[in-house]
Amino acid sequence: MPTRILLQTTILPTPDDWHIGRFSRLRDHLASLDGVEVVARDREAPPGEIDPVLGGLDRSDFDQLWLFAVDVGDGLNGDECAAIGRFRKAGGGLMVTRDHMDLGVSVCTLGGVGAAHYFHSKNQDPDQSRHSRDDPYTTNIDWPNYHSGANGDFQAVELVGPPHPLFDGVSRLPSHPHEGAVGAPPDDPSARVIARGTSKVTGRPFNIAVAFEAGPDGGRALAESTFHHYCDYNLDPRHGCPSFVDEPPGDGMTRDPAAQHEALRYFANVARWLSA
Repeated sequence: MPTRILLQTTILPTPDDWHIGRFSRLRDHLASLDGVEVVARDREAPPGEIDPVLGGLDRSDFDQLWLFAVDVGDGLNGDECAAIGRFRKAGGGLMVTRDHMDLGVSVCTLGGVGAAHYFHSKNQDPDQSRHSRDDPYTTNIDWPNYHSGANGDFQAVELVGPPHPLFDGVSRLPSHPHEGAVGAPPDDPSARVIARGTSKVTGRPFNIAVAFEAGPDGGRALAESTFHHYCDYNLDPRHGCPSFVDEPPGDGMTRDPAAQHEALRYFANVARWLSA
C-alpha cells in the first residue's frame, strides 16, 4: 500500500498569502518518491466551521499529516484538533510547523505536539530571557523571531544529542529572517530537541526541530520552528511571495545545488521517518 501524505494549510485559498500552492516543490518531490501519494490542499471551511478533511482525519486513509500553520490564530478549531489527535493516537505521523510571533498560534490546542510550539501571547517559552526580539529589522514582528538568514539563503544546522535520522545527509536548511520557537515538552519523555540554528544577528542558538517518538500517545511527530523551511520561495525566490513580504531575498540556495539537494533530502527523510 502506498504512503498517503496530506499537505495542509490552516487558511482558505488566498492568492496573496502562504497558500498550499506555495509549497509546490515539496509536493512534487514527495510525489516523486517510490510508494508515496500526496494530497495538497488549503482549508475548505471558513474559521469556526469544521473542515471536511481535517474534521474527519481520523477516519481517513491518510498515513501522515504535514500541517502548515499559516493562520493568525483561527486556523484550527476544537473539533479539528480532536480529530488530528485521534489520528495520531491511532498511529498517524504528524509534522506541525508555524512561524514567528503568533503566526500559527491555533496549533497550541493540539495535544502533545502543540505544547512544543512557543508563541508570543500563548504557550510562551519557559525561558523568559528569550522573551525579546532577535530580528531587529522587521519592526512589525515581535518575539519569537530568530534571524537565521535571508529568504533564499541557507543556514547551518547543529545536531543535538545522538544524530537523528531526519538529518541523515542534511547539514543545512533554508533560512528565514524570523523563525518561531519550539522546545521539548518537559512532561513528554518521547520528545527531544534534535537540531538547532544560530541567529545571524545575536549569535544566539535556537531550536529548529523537536522529534516525538512513537509510543502510548501515538505515532511519530515533528514540531518545527518555521514553515519557510519548506516553501518554494525559500528554495528559490524567483517563485515569488506574498506582497506583505518586504525583506530582500538572498540567492544562496540557487547558487549552491548541494544546498538544494540537502533540502530535498530532508523532505524525503521526514516522509520516511514519520511512517517508519
